[in-house]
Amino acid sequence: MHVLHLKSAPLTQRPGGRGSPVSATRPAARRTSAVSVPGSIHGVDGESRIAWVSKALCRSTDPDELFVRGAAQRKAAVICRHCPVMAECGADALDNRVEFGVWGGMTERQRRALLKQHPEVVSWAEFFSSQRKHRSVS
Repeated sequence: MHVLHLKSAPLTQRPGGRGSPVSATRPAARRTSAVSVPGSIHGVDGESRIAWVSKALCRSTDPDELFVRGAAQRKAAVICRHCPVMAECGADALDNRVEFGVWGGMTERQRRALLKQHPEVVSWAEFFSSQRKHRSVS
């Protein structure tokens, strides 16, 4: 399950206490059993928007496996390849500007690139849907 809880205290070291310090601006993030992206989900509409979560292949994955840094993100994204809700997950992460972790098979860098390439997109779910329709017509 792709869930992000942002804590007010910043990370000061890499996970596991190894290596050099992480940027003090990076929030501590962890996936848990409930979806919580601040300001993104409210009421019945929010519940229907996240109905896909129960179908996610990663829902039983250790959250730490999906919140990795750098090149390890590509390896972590492998779990998403056959996920039936990959597009919904990616759209939700993009719509909510989730900065950290692997979501919808996309690394942090890939999501940033999409957001930069398409600043006009209001709904990534609609964008992905129109892209699928366009491909099936071609």
